[in-house]
Formats: sequence, structure tokens, C-alpha cells
Amino acid sequence: MTNHAVVIVGAGPTGLMLAAELALAKVDVVIVERRASQDIVGSRAGGLHARTIEVLDQRGIADRFLAQGQIAQVASFAWIRLDISDFPTRHPYGLALGQSHIERILADRVGELGVEIQRGREVTAIAQDDTGVDIALDDGRSLRADYLVGCDGGRSLIRKSAGIDFPGWDPTISCLIAEIEVTKEPAWGLRRDDKGIHSFSRLEDGKRVRLLVTEPHVGQRGYVSEPGLRDLSEALIAVYGTDYGIHTPTWISRFTDMTRQAASYRNRRVLLAGDAAHVHFPVGGQGLNAGVQDAVNLGWKLAQVVKGTSPDSLLDSYHAERHPVAARVLRNTMAQTPLLGHGDRIDALRDTVSELLTMDEPRKRIAGMISGLDIRYDLGEGHPLLGRRMPDLDLVTANGSLRLYALLHDARPVLLNLGEPAGLDITAWADRVRQIDAAYAGAWELPVLGAVTAPMAVLIRPDGYIAWVGDRAGHGLADALTTWFGPPIAA
Repeated sequence: MTNHAVVIVGAGPTGLMLAAELALAKVDVVIVERRASQDIVGSRAGGLHARTIEVLDQRGIADRFLAQGQIAQVASFAWIRLDISDFPTRHPYGLALGQSHIERILADRVGELGVEIQRGREVTAIAQDDTGVDIALDDGRSLRADYLVGCDGGRSLIRKSAGIDFPGWDPTISCLIAEIEVTKEPAWGLRRDDKGIHSFSRLEDGKRVRLLVTEPHVGQRGYVSEPGLRDLSEALIAVYGTDYGIHTPTWISRFTDMTRQAASYRNRRVLLAGDAAHVHFPVGGQGLNAGVQDAVNLGWKLAQVVKGTSPDSLLDSYHAERHPVAARVLRNTMAQTPLLGHGDRIDALRDTVSELLTMDEPRKRIAGMISGLDIRYDLGEGHPLLGRRMPDLDLVTANGSLRLYALLHDARPVLLNLGEPAGLDITAWADRVRQIDAAYAGAWELPVLGAVTAPMAVLIRPDGYIAWVGDRAGHGLADALTTWFGPPIAA
């Protein structure tokens, strides 16, 4: 049996991002992945929202993604476009980039950080006790971990084995998506009818087509079975009266609007992230982004617990903060799904919603939610910045100018002092928290919320969220430092 501090099951975007976060903190971590390679068959997520790009920028790797994708206004509500170009962020846009590319870039990052990915190995069972988790693999070998994180998707074995409930709503829609060849010219473009939504588009090679078709029958099969050519043919005939002579599929996938969320993101030493913790209809493109942000919220907390810097109870804040965020994603996807349908009443509703979303306040509110830029963790009452993302300010320091996000590249917390130098004392946490004295002359403006009062000092967590806003005297700072970064070092 091989021992590790953390074992992550699943090398999708969430698992890869979490591994990178732990590696930055010098935690012994390994990923177990049942796929033999990082290659993905089929179409999955198609891009990154603004907050996820910011998160990657905080680690100094956003340019890797921007160089391979297409910058665009990708935020939408029920396919109604939401322009965020006027949002106060360095990245007021999204990025069109397929999941296969996103995973490859993250896998390269993980490799640079020295994390091992054990490919072609599948977890068959787990058993946890007071000191760790035993993990049985399909090749007869086993691993032992202080903590186990399930990033193994909606069918998560880890979630089931940990006994974590997955309540929610059964599917009402089942869709097939595929890349395939046809012998007859299909009906190109988007179609809405009483059966659902459907589309045909030509791929760049001019030979294959990508199609989406809503199936006539809905049931649990959308969650537990893989579709075949016959399923696709039957669905097309039901909608178009022909299957256009489909043949030679590159891949066929099924997805539904099943909507579920783990009752708890943690059972003692087993944690969940990404689709293992929440599944929903893919409208709005929020799933992958939520998973990556789960990883960044969890990574530094788990690292501190593993290293003994913080008590195990810090991990409870992971569920407390991320569960409400995903719950809101589930609700907004359920609200969007009916608007994708067809019929006079639905068309009237969609027209009304479209008109509302041309107005500034509704547009900003919904776009802030979809893009993730409006997230606020409940850290109590106080300054409007408390619990929100830290803007990427252009700072002036004694050593020259720098972007604030450059201070977060190594995933260490930062106390940013914007008042008189040496006004705050964090000597007892100096081994964990970096203090920066700087000046900033610009406006303080947050997406959706607007202008806020300039703070004298802020304590920024490794995930880029503000844990404390204070004055030159530092009232409450010691409590915030202890809460998030462990007790002070004894003098």
C-alpha cells in the first residue's frame, strides 16, 4: 500500500486544478484516473467564464488559455446573449475553448509541478477511519490517503461510497449530441419545436456534421446508459422524419436536465468537488467553471489542514461557501431550461425576458451570476468588499509597479496595506502571510455592486477572496488571520 497526503480521483478540469493548487503548497498529492490518456471523446464544456479566467490569472497561467481560445461574449441566459464588456475586470469577456484543450493545458501545468497522474486505474472501493482513507484499485493494488477528494463526475463512486446523498430533480429532457457523417443534406441550423431543440452544423473538414437532437422519451436512462447509432436515428426520425443516412459516428453523447447536488461536500476525510458534487443542464456553460472554482476554494484549505497549519474544522468552510454557489447555479439552469422550448406562451416569455435583459440592472445582475463575478461568501457584516473577489489593481510599491494578481501566483495569502507603512503587525503569521505596503489611486468598483469605499487594508485569501477589511489599527485582523490561516506562532 502506497501512502499519500491527498489522493484525487478524476483528472478532469476540477481534479487537475485541485492537484495544481495542492502542489503549489508542497502537499504530496496523486491523481487516479481511469482514462488511459487525457484525450476526450465527445463534446463537453466549451469555454471559460470571466471569473474562471481571473482565477487562472491569479496563478499566472491565464495567457496559456487565452492563446488557444477565442475571446468572446459567452455569457448568456437561455441563449440570450449577455454583454459584460463594461464590467470592471481585466477580463470582461469569456473564452471559447473546448474542454479537451482546457484539460491538456491543466495537465501540462500539473506535470510542471511534479504531480503524478496514475492513468488507466479505477477506484473500486474506499474505507475511511479516523486517520485516513484506504482506496482499493481495479488492479488489486491499494492506496492510503490522509484525505480523498472525489472529482469523478456525476456518477461519482466516491460520493456513493462515502454515503453522501445526492438529492434533486429527475430529468425532463434528454438530448443527444454527436459528430457524424450523413448521406443526405440535413436541415442546417437551429430548430425549436414541440419536441425540443435541435440543430445541424457543418464541421471544418466539410465531411462531418455536429448535431443536437432532443429525444422523444425521457427517463433515468439518460444518466446510466451510453447512446448508440440506433438511439440517434430514432430521435432524428421522430423530429425530422428522416435520419439523413447517418453513419460513421466519431462520438455520440447523451445529456439531460437532471439537477442534483450533494447534501454535503464532505464526510470526514472524503470530500467532493465539481460534477461529483453538482450536476445540471449545461445551459449557460457554468459546470466546468464551478468545478474549477471549487478546486481553488478547497485547495489552500486542504493544504493547510494536511500540513497542520489549520485545524480540520477549516474544511467545513468549503461546504459552507461553495454549496450555496452551486445551488444558485442549479436554480438558474432550471429557470433557463423552459425558455429553450417552443410554443406561443414560451415564445412570449422568452421575448419578455430578452427585453428585460437589455436593461442595465437586470443584465448586470444576471451576467454577474452567470460569469461568477458577483460571488460573495458570507463572512459576516462589514465593508462591501468582505467575502468578494479582490479586483486586480495596478499597485505602486517601494519596488515599483505591479498587478495585484501577481502577488497570488504562489497561492499564498496577502495582507495589502494601503495606508501608512508598518501600520499593521502580522509578525506571528509572517511565515504564512505576506504583507505588502502599496498605493492605489484608482476607483474601487465591483461588478454588479458598483463603486465602493476605498479600504485602508485588506486580507486576501489564496483564492482571491477578501477575508478582512480594516483600518490602520488592525481591529479584528488577528481573529481573521487565526480563522483562515491558523493560530499565531508563539513568541
